[in-house]
Amino acid sequence: MTDPATDWLLVIDLQPAFSHPESPWFTPTLAAVSQRISSLVPLYGRRVLFTRFVPPTMAVGSWVAYYLKWPFALEASSAWLWEVDAPWSGYLSIASHTFSKWIPEVFNRFAPEARVVLCGVSTDCCVLATALAAVDSGVAVRVVVDACAAKTEAAQVAALGIMAARAPQLMLVTTADEIARMTD
Repeated sequence: MTDPATDWLLVIDLQPAFSHPESPWFTPTLAAVSQRISSLVPLYGRRVLFTRFVPPTMAVGSWVAYYLKWPFALEASSAWLWEVDAPWSGYLSIASHTFSKWIPEVFNRFAPEARVVLCGVSTDCCVLATALAAVDSGVAVRVVVDACAAKTEAAQVAALGIMAARAPQLMLVTTADEIARMTD
């Protein structure tokens, strides 16, 4: 039997870029999701890591076309979008300019046999990319479906369908499931 007291909570990209209505990447369902995340964070104590999407200093490869589509992200006036949202600004965070947050700085924080619980935004992009990369590196992943937000319901359902097919390496759970598991 595995011990949930060794699991890590990885919270993906809770930042104004996705939570603030003035951002072009605003995700309307993130406010409700943030409330659920608030109930999860205390359960993990010091085993919580927040990630932040940040634009690169210089776009290369396919990122050039991406930032031609989203030029606001490279403007200095957008710097406020890249910090962790206020309720969690005191927690440890790691920044990345990639969709997947399963970067060496994150992987190295977890033991090779770690189990990771994921939540955050956007289910169909950064959460999906992170979950698949983590599974690929041999980590057992639990994605808290009602603590993840996508821009649309269709995108949410499609991403969860892709992740559901990765069981048993990747399990889909609810906030209630995680609270029960962590408090038993």
